[in-house]
Amino acid sequence: MGLLSCGIVKTTYRITAGTLKLGYKVTRFAGKTVYTVGKFTFTVVTAPLTWPLTHGDIETIDGLPPKEAIARGRVKTSPYVVGGDRYVPMSVAKARTYRKTGIASWYGYETYRKKGGRMTANGEAFDPRGLSAAHKYLPLPTFVRVTNLENRRWIIVRVNDRGPFVKGRIIDLSAGAAKKLGFYRKGTARVLVETVELEG
Repeated sequence: MGLLSCGIVKTTYRITAGTLKLGYKVTRFAGKTVYTVGKFTFTVVTAPLTWPLTHGDIETIDGLPPKEAIARGRVKTSPYVVGGDRYVPMSVAKARTYRKTGIASWYGYETYRKKGGRMTANGEAFDPRGLSAAHKYLPLPTFVRVTNLENRRWIIVRVNDRGPFVKGRIIDLSAGAAKKLGFYRKGTARVLVETVELEG
């Protein structure tokens, strides 16, 4: 389907995270939504339900098989089970003030060696080169600012997946995000994660 046959809707918002204020623009057309937040661009595409999940170890979401929960739109703050452990995400209200320091890791390039695409826990097509992240407890999706405390670089990422399920890590960034933060080769970094709230 060509772009000329698509309906385009543009919306401008303001976002805040502490003293961070950036323009926020949304452009929608068939099969794709593009978010522009300051200098960061996020292209969101709904994945086909035939694609496997990036984290195949998610057993259930909201008591349902993961893809059924995704198809029903029951993932934003729904409890989910991984390895027999039940995780309960925080409410949207609580997430607005989320601010935490800890260890970040990255994931994604392993998906290139697999046939076809991969789906995040909220049903989006996973792009390891993009600016996305996995978090165990934040609502899906949520925008967060991630600051590498070792070099003071920061970016905004879209949390659209679950993980990391490794002890001692608070967020799993896409490989593209890790490169922008300067810890791709090292593998992990100490970071500050803060939610970015839409305003307007």
